[in-house]
Amino acid sequence: MRVFKIPVGPFEMNSYILAPDSESAALLIDPGDEPERILQVLKEETLTPAKIVCTHAHIDHIRYLSSIKEVLKVPLYLHEDDLPLLEGMKDQALIFGLDSAPVPEVDGFLNDEDVFTIGNLQVKVLHTPGHSPGSLCFYADGHLFAGDVLFKESIGRTDLYGGNFEQLIHSIRQKLFTLPETTVVHPGHGEDTTIAHEKTKNPFLR
Repeated sequence: MRVFKIPVGPFEMNSYILAPDSESAALLIDPGDEPERILQVLKEETLTPAKIVCTHAHIDHIRYLSSIKEVLKVPLYLHEDDLPLLEGMKDQALIFGLDSAPVPEVDGFLNDEDVFTIGNLQVKVLHTPGHSPGSLCFYADGHLFAGDVLFKESIGRTDLYGGNFEQLIHSIRQKLFTLPETTVVHPGHGEDTTIAHEKTKNPFLR
């Protein structure tokens, strides 16, 4: 499996391209800003996206989703509980003094324990609310794409719309900490970590 990490936008949000080995199919995770950079990686690696998925709908993860969706003509999925955030993206942008593309059309909703395929790769959906009501993580072949739920030695903030600290901690302990300890965690901001490291070093979860 190949993982391409592309920090984009003013918040240095990690957008990811996930692709099976020796296949052209690809999954875009949170291609929310600087679409030209994401498109360039797809071109350089000769990858053909099959889906766009969102870990959640805060502005840094969705700001220019509609721009890249318009170019690629591929379906967009997220959890339904974050639809109000998506529909309010212009208000979110204004809070930070940012512009944004139009609200993108959603082609379907993802739910906990859903499984879909990208080429020969299986991707499992984990609903992990707490940072936002519809926060999702994606697990594939020993890799977890955690959005803003879990960071290296930190966790997502819970003071925004729909945030809940107790719910976030429960999501991490019940959904993420039950994964193999060798699981590589790719967060929405910052550097990678592992489940084993977070179990012992994360001050919010020890």
